[in-house]
Amino acid sequence: MKDFTRCSRRTMLKFAAVACGYTVLGLNITKEAVAAAANFVTKRQQAVYAADANDKLYAIKKSQNNPMIELLYNKDTGFLKDGPCSHESHHLLHTHYHDRSEALSALESKGVKLAI
Repeated sequence: MKDFTRCSRRTMLKFAAVACGYTVLGLNITKEAVAAAANFVTKRQQAVYAADANDKLYAIKKSQNNPMIELLYNKDTGFLKDGPCSHESHHLLHTHYHDRSEALSALESKGVKLAI
């Protein structure tokens, strides 16, 4: 085996050339990856803006302009006629968290295997 503490000028230049080549190759691959990602983001932005500009595809731009929502909150015939901030809408449209960890622990202690 060669002693690496003693290397000639030619060996050092070969090593430097190989290292430089791999560095340039790595930089080119990174540059291409960044360019591909930027190209994807640009195409995605153009698609989103084109879909948003298409009035036939998305005719209703705001949820409060949706005819079904207007029927739901209609003052005369609507199911939630008191409005979106009423007690009834809050009761029906909001969820609540219930801690069920004790019940799960009891089932596991009985030997029930849960697929969670």
